Amino acid sequence: MGDSKRRKESLGDKYGQEENILAWLPIKKSQAAQFVGWSTKGAWVGIGLLVLYWVTVRFLGPALGWWQVN
Repeated sequence: MGDSKRRKESLGDKYGQEENILAWLPIKKSQAAQFVGWSTKGAWVGIGLLVLYWVTVRFLGPALGWWQVN
């Protein structure tokens, strides 16, 4: 008998269902991977916004404020 048949018999109804990350935490492994993907994209968006803010403050701010200096 093959390993998959043995595993199917031992797991019964749970065969083919996705496992939780931890037994007491109702989060599936695919949900955790999806969260990592979203948080990675969010981090890159945050880095981009930080760079845009820095460029604005560093270069555009002084260029637009030259006429206010006494």
